[in-house]
Amino acid sequence: MRYLFGTGLIGAVMGGVSLLRGSRETPVTWRAVLAWVSWGITLALAIGAAVDLRRAEKGIDVDVDSPVAAKQIKQAKRDAKREAKEEKRASR
Repeated sequence: MRYLFGTGLIGAVMGGVSLLRGSRETPVTWRAVLAWVSWGITLALAIGAAVDLRRAEKGIDVDVDSPVAAKQIKQAKRDAKREAKEEKRASR
């Protein structure tokens, strides 16, 4: 439920509502089509970010191009370093 109310999704939906209100009585031009395509891309990116956050929270690997991937890689390096230290201590 937390992902449903993320700021990215809310912003994309509100942008769509605003775009819908503004384009109700106007003719369809290339600018209107471009605005709707832009809104669709924004919505897709917001949904993708929510999916990546959920995957990262569950411990599932995310794609390398995701903003969440940097945190996940950093955490994996910390965990590996911590495990190496524990193994070194145990071997003493």
